[in-house]
Amino acid sequence: MEKSKINLSKINLRYGILSLLVLLAAFSRIIPHPSNFAPIGAMALFGAAYFSKKHIGFLIPILSLWLSDLFINNVIYAQYFDGFVFFYPGFYWNYLAFALIGIIGFLLHKKTKFQHILAASLSASVLFYLVSNFGVWASGTMYAMSFSGLITCYAAGISYFQNTVLGDLVYCGVLFGSFEFAQYKIPALRFNPQPS
Repeated sequence: MEKSKINLSKINLRYGILSLLVLLAAFSRIIPHPSNFAPIGAMALFGAAYFSKKHIGFLIPILSLWLSDLFINNVIYAQYFDGFVFFYPGFYWNYLAFALIGIIGFLLHKKTKFQHILAASLSASVLFYLVSNFGVWASGTMYAMSFSGLITCYAAGISYFQNTVLGDLVYCGVLFGSFEFAQYKIPALRFNPQPS
């Protein structure tokens, strides 16, 4: 009984630290930054890679993203909306990309080596670029609904792609590096489902 209490407190500490890191990353979006230099891909990868329960690995990052969106849309960009906004127009494309990046993150579970994180980060950037720009084109408000319109939309998005890649790489380095260092310094953060 005592060992199960210890394991439960270790899991709660781990989940608490992981949740805090994801939430802090989400709210780093309110700090002035270059366009598309954001933690979005890194949050999805990090949560999926470290939370032992897949539904929590999806839920915590998506909820953190949504909470930061609420703040950004209703405080920073409030003048662009009529009243309180729960979801901005076309949000589902970005959230779809976020969920797909989370699936890539599940492949990192127990494989958080530099080369795996680097490959996942670059894949996340490409995936976000493809899905979010497709969503802009599919909205039908900015580009012709034709193949050439789609190509024009992707071409216009290239100028933001570099910052997406840099943001994902930097935030992956911060999130994964911070938690790996924390696990090294605080062994109770290491996930061990077996009683010790």
